[in-house]
Amino acid sequence: MAEVLFYHLTESRLEDALPPLLEKSLERGWRVSVHVSSEERCAALDAHLWTYREDSFLPHGGDQSAHAERQPVLLTVDATAANGATVRFVADGADIPALDGVDRLVMMFDGHDQSQLDAARSQWKTLKSGGHALTYWQQTPERRWEKKA
Repeated sequence: MAEVLFYHLTESRLEDALPPLLEKSLERGWRVSVHVSSEERCAALDAHLWTYREDSFLPHGGDQSAHAERQPVLLTVDATAANGATVRFVADGADIPALDGVDRLVMMFDGHDQSQLDAARSQWKTLKSGGHALTYWQQTPERRWEKKA
């Protein structure tokens, strides 16, 4: 069973919160995928991850790239991850990806978007009934993560 973490964005946008989490994942030696709901969102995140901070380098690529299977961070709309990621991030209300071989699933949702809140509630119920260990984290006003459940 995958460990599942729900991250409720209340103080920042996904574009601000995701890069540090991806950096920490890579520091731990994890292979990661980021699942979003559209190719346009993949392209926007791809562009953002190259430029979000001047002094950083976050190696990543999309599932349409020539060597998707070699990407340490893969941006995708597919249910599976071509790079064999054991840590999967889901954002923007995208569907729960395939969980075979997944150790950690991170569900990130915008607390100011009702459709994402509704999707997160539904996904919580689905994953809970599947027997996964779930935790719920919410941002503090300082943009730190606080465990709520």
